[in-house]
Amino acid sequence: MSTQTWDPLAYGKNAAFVHRLASGVLEWLAPKSAEHILDIGCGDGQLTERIAANGAVVVGIDSSPEMVAATRELGITAVEASAESLPFKDQVFDAVFSNAALHWVRDHDATMSEVRRVLKPGGRFVAEMGGHGNVAAIRVALTAVLAIHNLGDPAHWENFFPTTKDYADRLARHGFQVQQIALMPRPTLLAESGMAGWLRTFRRGVLDELPPEMRDSVVDETVALLAPFLCDDEGNWTADYVRLRFIATV
Repeated sequence: MSTQTWDPLAYGKNAAFVHRLASGVLEWLAPKSAEHILDIGCGDGQLTERIAANGAVVVGIDSSPEMVAATRELGITAVEASAESLPFKDQVFDAVFSNAALHWVRDHDATMSEVRRVLKPGGRFVAEMGGHGNVAAIRVALTAVLAIHNLGDPAHWENFFPTTKDYADRLARHGFQVQQIALMPRPTLLAESGMAGWLRTFRRGVLDELPPEMRDSVVDETVALLAPFLCDDEGNWTADYVRLRFIATV
């Protein structure tokens, strides 16, 4: 999988819908005052800040130093780290949370082992991520454009979008009891920058590996392929999101 890089300013402009649409998974988390909660993939800290507003003691981790810095600017404790190797002692958190981040993780078995290790007995793992069928049209269009220009193996850039059965089975193998898990289609209205902004934000890792002179062409051609299906007559773009949400306990 390609290494994705992040720009907090671009993320705030083109991806603010990520934390704005997280009310459902926050309800599943139901953070309580004085609980110690870990936010995996905290991004720019907007959602982490909402968790802390409930009185919880929150720590965020992210693999992007730029995103960690943005979270710290909000007054939230944040650490640069990967989900597969958490820099915390055993059994220190009441809950581990993640929103729109786990589909970027390479090794989900390692991540689950680490989450299990840092959770207190009775603790909960609550997350939402891309699920089976997520951004399928976008992925097909981008894959087609890359193939036309002979620009490498699209599988190299793929995220992990599991089915409910696959993820529930994985959680169970790591000692979790799955309380709820659901796959939810969620067509998502994009920012004013539309599909071009989405591609430059969420497929930056793909674009950065292309020859510089091809990047704008790849974006433009992908946008043109998708416009008849994901853009309305007024120029509003909707991404074909499908989310996997779960709560599991130890």
